[in-house]
Amino acid sequence: MANPSALETLIELAQRDSDDAAKRLGAALKAVEEAEQKLQMLLGYRDDYANRLDQAQVAGITPFAYANFVAFVGKLDNAINGQQEVLKHAKYKSDLEKATWQESERKRLSYRTLNDRAAAEALKIENKRDQKMMDDHAARTVRANR
Repeated sequence: MANPSALETLIELAQRDSDDAAKRLGAALKAVEEAEQKLQMLLGYRDDYANRLDQAQVAGITPFAYANFVAFVGKLDNAINGQQEVLKHAKYKSDLEKATWQESERKRLSYRTLNDRAAAEALKIENKRDQKMMDDHAARTVRANR
């Protein structure tokens, strides 16, 4: 088994890795949230313009105005498709960062477990030594009193 100072160093490094991974995961989750909000905003704009087009058609619309509406809705559709790709990429990245964080946490916890076991073993050895010293002392005291 590694000596306690080496284990402590591994635990510190694993803690740092885990903290860094958690920060990256937080940033990735924030990017997903922002991409979702932007997509929802674009979808809202698209619905709004589609409703305006419907209202304009009921009220009467020139072919030029109709062409402008259709062109703008097409641009919104392109922006929505692009934002869906941004969101897909952001989710993929957050999944990777989550897996990285989980792995670094697993490693950190396994080092901590090894350290706890080493500490428990050292305590057990020390308790046995103390018990032996007390037994030896008691035995000497009994012999001295005879």
